Amino acid sequence: QVQLVESGGGLVQAERSLRLSCTASGSISSISVMGWYRQSQGKQRELVASITSGGNTNYADSVKGRFTISRDNAKNTVYLQMNSLKPEDTAVYYCYQRLRERGSVFMSDYWGQGTQVTVSS
Repeated sequence: QVQLVESGGGLVQAERSLRLSCTASGSISSISVMGWYRQSQGKQRELVASITSGGNTNYADSVKGRFTISRDNAKNTVYLQMNSLKPEDTAVYYCYQRLRERGSVFMSDYWGQGTQVTVSS
């Protein structure tokens, strides 16, 4: 089975930076899309950033210019560099990877366990 393990969350002051990472392990053939979602207390989960296998990126308007998503295909890892953090960035951040498992015909969606990011003012 495939598992996604996240790391890098924590408590930081506003204007500081954090770098999240998410590594997929298991029997994987390919990964098409990697991304990060976040969910604040009482709010719906929202897409923060995504990156395709070709390097195409998308960002939520609220994080454009501050966050950068990248991927290391050899390590099955996606990163989220978060700069100039704001209190409104406080949320649980979930890693997402759409991948094909070895021996499978179709793609499957996997989610990380979530990592807490708290930004204090």
